[in-house]
This record gives sequence, structure tokens and C-alpha cells, in this order.
Amino acid sequence: MEAIKNTVNEALEKLNLSGGAQAAPAKEPTEEQLKDLQSKYEKAGQEQVFAFYDKLNTAEKAALFEQLSNFNPDYINEITERALKPAHAESTETKLEPLPESATSSTLDTAQDDLDKWYNSGLELIADGKVAVVLMAGGQGTRLGSSDPKGCFDIGLPSKKSLFQLQGERIAKAELLAKKKHGKDSVTIPWYVMTSGPTRKPTEAFFEKNNYFGLKKENVVIFEQGVLPCISNDGKILLESKSKVAVAPDGNGGLYLALLKSGVVQDMGKRGIQHIHAYCVDNCLVKVADPIFIGFSASKNVDIATKVVRKRNAKESVGLILQKNGKPDVVEYSEIDDETAEAKDSKNTELLKFRAANIVNHYYSYKFLESIPEWCKKLPHHVARKKIPHVNTETGETVKPEKPNGIKLEQFVFDCFPFLSLEKFACMEVKREDEFSPLKNARGTGEDDPDTSRLDIMTQGKKWVQAAGATVVSEDPKAGIEVSPLISYGGEGLEFLKERTIKAPAVIESED
Repeated sequence: MEAIKNTVNEALEKLNLSGGAQAAPAKEPTEEQLKDLQSKYEKAGQEQVFAFYDKLNTAEKAALFEQLSNFNPDYINEITERALKPAHAESTETKLEPLPESATSSTLDTAQDDLDKWYNSGLELIADGKVAVVLMAGGQGTRLGSSDPKGCFDIGLPSKKSLFQLQGERIAKAELLAKKKHGKDSVTIPWYVMTSGPTRKPTEAFFEKNNYFGLKKENVVIFEQGVLPCISNDGKILLESKSKVAVAPDGNGGLYLALLKSGVVQDMGKRGIQHIHAYCVDNCLVKVADPIFIGFSASKNVDIATKVVRKRNAKESVGLILQKNGKPDVVEYSEIDDETAEAKDSKNTELLKFRAANIVNHYYSYKFLESIPEWCKKLPHHVARKKIPHVNTETGETVKPEKPNGIKLEQFVFDCFPFLSLEKFACMEVKREDEFSPLKNARGTGEDDPDTSRLDIMTQGKKWVQAAGATVVSEDPKAGIEVSPLISYGGEGLEFLKERTIKAPAVIESED
């Protein structure tokens, strides 16, 4: 791992992204080290971060020195300037078109033979140890009324399983299906879990307490996305306290730099990984390491593929995956006028022309992730104007602003899509009820909340057991059945329920 660390540090130095940070000093830095760092910040016009340094105790000096060493102030100035004053494209005309048919497929109308072919191909790649999974799990459950990471949340299933457990068990089942079909002694799908500063320790503790949900500890790699300083409206780095810079996570687009910095890309290379499935923790229906999606993407020989669901109606607030000026891209609903949103498909007027709703569910080739150093500095930063509590560096008083006083900089995971040609990008439409149920809101909201998540899983399970030939009876028509991912990955293997009567709500945890 030391060799990997050295390689990573060299790559970051070349990109001029790290501040040349050393290992955390146990004591305050030497006078020479301090002068060197202060000089960097002074040259960048950001010397205010040292305003209280002389009055700090040893531990505070060490902590602030370490934090400031992790940033390159020239780079912070550069990305702030670019984000606040983006370069205007020469052409003001934007041409939007759906992705070409050759790059798309829909499981809603694809021939079963093709689905079977992709499924078998995906299972073979899994059996050969060429598939890995990346989970974006940096979010806290604050909006859900929980202080835990979102993945720890119990949506109210009869089994009380958390989102992390559901996803871990789906990985275990995919490994088992590949192992059985290809007669392997063992099959591994490494699981790379990206956390943020606040969620890393609780996530590690949760995985350990739950014995990694039956997966081997060495195949679950927990790493952390980066942070960027919060910036005042006049371009100055803000201090949260006299000994700490105010920071914020760098957005889901921080995934790419985090994969590089943490040594994940290098670890994938050592394991022989070629195909990567990446998704967000809050989707309780996500088909983790989906063999069909892996097989489809591999057959297209693309660098990125994405799963989408069909937009419900012209007004639904979702980003759309399409081609913009001849490149694959995501366009937010706020950027599309009504006429474009309501346009109909020329081949089927019952469908919207632009209907591919982004659900942040992506495939990457290893080759593309390996190329991160070549393009990550081109990834734009977006501005979020926020009320940022901070210390006034002149008076030392803590300020709690009543209106936005600064910006947080973040990157979006899809901002690298336009770096590809259309030939290297593909898109698969899947059924919303089968694969997409996001958990965003507190219980009782009625939309994208724990109750809708639970209902979607229970409804899916009921459908699966009925398709297997079971009869479901219930006093409540909404009552469903929870099928453990360890029993069935996607509705398969439930023949043992044929001609049985099941009283809902129920949990199918074993074949007994």
C-alpha cells in the first residue's frame, strides 16, 4: 500500500492539487515549516487564515498547520475565480438532442434474448473478478431526522435492515450467482464506499458492528471525499474558528479526485478490475453490480454508461441525460424551457422527446478512471451561495450571518460526460418501479421518504412471489412482502414458493 501512496502523491504533486501536506504533525511545526506555509498563503492574498495563529495552543497550531497544508491556496484562488466568472462559450446557441439510438437501450422493450445475453456476460465478468462497485455515501440523514450517515437508516422494513445492509447483501448475492453459474470456489466484487468527513467514522463503526454484512473486510474499502474551503463574497478563505478553516465537501464530483487520492484506482488495477458500477446510497431499489447493466456497457465498449428512468411528465424536476452540442451531457430541468420539456418523440408521440431522467447510477471502464489525472483539473466547480458562520479575522468575533455571505464550491459527478465522444457513452433505460426509489425526505412527506421506500420494496417483493406462483393474502391491499436480497437478487430463485399461500406483510429470509 506504501508504493500506491507514493504513486498517488506524485500524481497529485504533478497536478498541483495538494498543498504538499506531510503526515499530521504531533507537535507544532518548526519555524521554517511555518514560514514556508505562511509565505504561500501571503503570496495568494490569503494570509488572514493565520490571524490568530500566535495565540493558539500547541495542539491547535498543529491542527491548523495540517489543515492548511492540505490546500494549495493558488489552486483555491484559481477555481474560485473560474467558478465566479465562467468563460463564456463563443457560440450562445445550445443544441439539444436525445442520445443517438445506437447508444441507448431500454429494458422496457428490449428482447429477452438480449437481456439474457447481457446478464450472462455480466455474470461471467463478475465470476472472472473484473467487476467492482463504488458507493457514494457522503450524505448525513439530517433531512430524515437522523444524525447517522444516510446508509445506516432503517426505512421501516419488517427485517429492520438498513440501506447499507440491503446493498451489501445484493453484492453477496451477485457474487453467489456468479460463483454457482461458473463453478468458482470464490468470487469477489470489491465494494469501495466513499464517505465524507462527518460520515467516515460512523460508517466504519457501522460496517464493523454488522460484520461487513457477510462480506470480507478486506474487500470493503472505505475512503473519504475531499473538502474545499468556504469562501467569502470577496474571495477570502473563511475561518470556522480561530484554529480551523470553514470547509464543505467538494460535491459528488469530488468522487474522481477521491478515487485517485485514496489509492482506490490503483487498488482496482492490482485486482484486475475492468468494469465499475457507481451509485448513490439513498436508492433502496438499486441493483448493485447489476449483471445486465455491466454486460450491456461492456458490449458497447464504452467508457461511461448510465441508467435512467423515464421522466414521469414534462414538469418533473429531474436532470436529463441527452446530447448537448454533439456531446453526452446532463441538463438540469431549470435550464430547459417549457417548449423543449414538452416536445414529443417524433417516432412515438405518446413519449416525451427528452425523457431520460438522471438517477446517478453509472458504469465506468477502468481505463477511464485511470485517465482521471488527465482531465480532473478541467472539471468545473459550481457555486452554492450559503450562510456560512465564521470568525471575523479582525475582531475575533463569531459571526452568524442572516443572509448568504459566501460560497461553497462543489463539483458534479456528471460534469466529465462531455469529455467523451458519443461513441464512448451509452444509456440504459430501466423501469422506475424496479430500480429507483430515492430516500430524500423525512417520514410523512409522502414523496421520496422512508414510507415510500419501504412500500416500493414491499410491492416489488409481492410482485416477485406472485410471479413465482405464490398466492398472497392480506387484510390491507397495500401490505407487501420483503424478499431478502440473500434469497433473490432480482426475482429469480423463488420457485420454492410455488402454490404456497403467504399472508402479507411478510419477510422471505430463507426457503423454509
